[in-house]
Amino acid sequence: MTLISTNSSTKTALTVEHLNVSTAGRTLIDDVGFTIGAGERVGLIGESGSGKSVTSLAVMGLLPDSLTASGTITVGDDPRNVVGLSERESARMRGLKMSMVFQEPMTALNPLMKVGDQIAEAALIHKTTPTWVAARKRAVQLIADVGLPDPAEAAGAYPHQLSGGQRQRVVLAIALANDPTLLVADEPTTALDVTVQRQVLDLVQRTVAERDTGLLFITHDLAVVGNVCDRILVMHHGVVVEEGLTENVLTRPQHPYTRGLLAASDLDATDEQGRLFTVSTAEGYVPGRFVDRLGEATARVAERGAGEQQSMAGASARPESDSVPPSGAPVVKVTDLTREYGSRRSGLFGKGRRVKALQGVSYEITSGRRFGIVGESGSGKSTMLRILSGLDRPTSGNVEVVGRDLTNPGKADLAELRRNLQVVFQDPMASLDPRMKVKDIIAEPLLNAGNLESGQAMDAQQRRNRVDELLEQVGLPADAADRYPHEFSGGQRQRISIARALSCRPRILVADEPVSALDVSVRAQVLNLLADLVDEYGLTLIFVSHDLGVVRYLCDEVAVMKNGRIVELGPTSKIYDDPQNEYTKALIRATPTIQHLQEA
Repeated sequence: MTLISTNSSTKTALTVEHLNVSTAGRTLIDDVGFTIGAGERVGLIGESGSGKSVTSLAVMGLLPDSLTASGTITVGDDPRNVVGLSERESARMRGLKMSMVFQEPMTALNPLMKVGDQIAEAALIHKTTPTWVAARKRAVQLIADVGLPDPAEAAGAYPHQLSGGQRQRVVLAIALANDPTLLVADEPTTALDVTVQRQVLDLVQRTVAERDTGLLFITHDLAVVGNVCDRILVMHHGVVVEEGLTENVLTRPQHPYTRGLLAASDLDATDEQGRLFTVSTAEGYVPGRFVDRLGEATARVAERGAGEQQSMAGASARPESDSVPPSGAPVVKVTDLTREYGSRRSGLFGKGRRVKALQGVSYEITSGRRFGIVGESGSGKSTMLRILSGLDRPTSGNVEVVGRDLTNPGKADLAELRRNLQVVFQDPMASLDPRMKVKDIIAEPLLNAGNLESGQAMDAQQRRNRVDELLEQVGLPADAADRYPHEFSGGQRQRISIARALSCRPRILVADEPVSALDVSVRAQVLNLLADLVDEYGLTLIFVSHDLGVVRYLCDEVAVMKNGRIVELGPTSKIYDDPQNEYTKALIRATPTIQHLQEA
């Protein structure tokens, strides 16, 4: 099918007609068609496997040889069909007629070249500047255009010397070096903090408007696409199932799948059981109907009472031991915590400077609470987690976790910590051994008797029974036990990580950005699972994220960190509804939301 652009301009940046992409025995893209006008911003949304990235690769002429494509793709007024072009001809178009901004800028940049030279090279290859001197001058101007401070100095930097947001600006400068007709942005802000994300999104909108460039913006984040794009295409199983103006699609979705994506993205809405909607449970979702999940969570904690809030539904599953603080006492107590690191010397005779990762941090977490930590990269979140997990030691101050002093811990302290605190990491594929079956991954902590409350080792049958129990609790089939991590999706692998973390019945679960890389529906499933398991096991949850919406849904309390300090701390409802610190206000303002469209 062919979808017509709503842009009033008579110029066309991209035309896609009857695009089909297939591999042996499977169709990946089925009769997709759409147009993008000059200066128009079009969002392409859908979950992993929907066909978004394959479509973008087809547009750029980057499909691998294992895939077969048919149909017509033309860029601007160039009559050539990208489908079927030789690699040599496609390469001439890329960077000149069309450019792409990828998700991870560090992999898109050459670590051995200064960024100014990389921008200049893009212009020289396509001969849009006559000399190397002119190309370097053009590079400095482009660096200024994308908002990097001191453009001349930035041009002489290597990629590793820049922050993630700065690197993404450099990638955008390379993409715009030859004023292309079409810009394709594939999840360009997924790995960025909210304030940096806002800056990059504003920059993309401004630059495409100034150059009258058509934008194909690919993402799974509906809040982002709702703030950037004029029009939205929704893909599902390789088919465009819905298309329309952004406001119409996000407020009056016509296709059930679109409604499901919208429901799963809305962290303010829950079903009758108080659970986040997913694509499969979104039938009862009404766009714009917001539920006070935060108020419900606060009321639930208040009902437990000061002395009873720790005895949650699953507290009996793990009886207290003498080494664990009694009910009502803090399980985490941090006092005047500092952590400093030394950096390299600037030269042969230069002095290394001290980097203060944490500066006088103090807080307490009582048992059973859901404690969120938010802040940008470099705020000190990861350093804090390493110290709480016993993986690093403070420079000064005191840290107590489950009654153990971690300022200078001994073997007994660390053993007790390992038994009582477990971590779920951001990337499950990197934290799971690819050579081990799932049953062995989950059962591995059970091999150490010191990890168990009883102090006695489990036999093989007991371990298998525990694995089966955990797989059921995290929503995985029993036959998953005999499979390897690569055989699962990202959301399923994160469920395996959670099962492993819970195998020894810890008291504290630390979750470090556990849903940042997941699709919105899978994110909702994992968040529902975490909320259920925290209640069932009577866990204390320490949840670290740069996604303020996720923290608002899941956590009772929140600490906002900046430059190694806690700048605001308190109940989540108070922090979000009435922030006192300017930094907190800036984080909340920068967080993209679809609520303004739904309330309009």
